[in-house]
Amino acid sequence: MSLTQILPIVMQLSIGLIVFCVALETEPGDVAYLLRRPSLMLRSLIAMNVIMPILAVLIAVVCKLRPELKVALILLAVAPVPPVLPNKHAKAGGNVSYGIGLMLFAAILSLVTVPLSVWMITSLFGRAVQVPMSLVAKVLGFSIIVALILGLLVKRLFPSFERFAGSLSKIGTAIALLALIPVLLVTWRRIVGEVGEFTVIAIALFTLVGLFVGHVLGGPDSEDRTVLALSTATRHPGVALALASAVAADKAAVSAAVLLAAFVSVIVTSPYVKWRSRVHAPAAAPATHIAR
Repeated sequence: MSLTQILPIVMQLSIGLIVFCVALETEPGDVAYLLRRPSLMLRSLIAMNVIMPILAVLIAVVCKLRPELKVALILLAVAPVPPVLPNKHAKAGGNVSYGIGLMLFAAILSLVTVPLSVWMITSLFGRAVQVPMSLVAKVLGFSIIVALILGLLVKRLFPSFERFAGSLSKIGTAIALLALIPVLLVTWRRIVGEVGEFTVIAIALFTLVGLFVGHVLGGPDSEDRTVLALSTATRHPGVALALASAVAADKAAVSAAVLLAAFVSVIVTSPYVKWRSRVHAPAAAPATHIAR
């Protein structure tokens, strides 16, 4: 197998391990948190799957960006939340129950929303692109859905196994970082080449508006606002990369733009995470599970 074939498998295994560890640390009712709050579920759907794709299209049309960045922003906009986000929610003082439920809900829903959104957006530009549901399922099925269900089963059958969650999560993160090294070595010139011509400004604007939209639509609960803000602004780069390999004409350029957007997003959201952690610190511990 070639490096390009091995890397996606390694990344999915590492992400699956991280999600498995998240499931080990969940509490009863976490997964069903959103099901008991249909209003919050609807607002989450509007923020992530309606407003952000529209924003990406507006930026692509109004701003004079390189074609690969336009495609990258659109692909990121239709992607679900990344599986490592519940840890970031906890760090920012967000409601972890909501974060876990939203991760699973968005992953399942993306089997329909991603192909539909890509088809609708590309139709607007006069080139309808069909994304097979099997492609999205292949990316998300094992790394999120199966891993989460397996973790919940292990937690139920072997509760003491939870003590290994922290160590296993660190191993999964280390594997993911190591898997990215050869990718960065191959694409770093392309990533650097994407900087300029309002590229970073456009990505930062996309992320900042996502934070604002999620924060506003998160509702009256401060912890929910934190979770939806980060979930709206931060999208799954793995799904975007998989879509790029399937629909982009210049796959290398779009992949480099996706990675650049992921790096910029981390930087832009960091002040928000620090702010929200300070806001929530006096009220409760960051990883508190509520309303189960």
